[in-house]
Amino acid sequence: MYNKVFLIGRLVRDPEMRLTMSGIAVTQFTIAINRPPRKDSVEKTADFIRVVAWRRLAEVCNEYLKKGKLVSIEGRLQFSSFEKDGEKRSVSEVVADGMQMLDKIGDVSHDVPAFPE
Repeated sequence: MYNKVFLIGRLVRDPEMRLTMSGIAVTQFTIAINRPPRKDSVEKTADFIRVVAWRRLAEVCNEYLKKGKLVSIEGRLQFSSFEKDGEKRSVSEVVADGMQMLDKIGDVSHDVPAFPE
């Protein structure tokens, strides 16, 4: 069995890094991936994918990535569920193994789809 994803998208907001209780860096961010427009619609749509990076990659993502940056993410898809306020919830995210910045240095002048809050 094989679980591998490759994504190219733009950051919706700046990454957020924190340290675990044992001092391991973890950074979370969301990328927007535009869908091709439908024939009968002019409206643009996008998928919003949560990404998590650990250790040194987390530090690099936190330092160099900013809202609007175009990135390529290589990783694996992970699903988890938990209970909050008596309600069962599910979360899907990509655990990054690699990241590559695709914009030119200093270039963040592109439109980023609005992230649904």
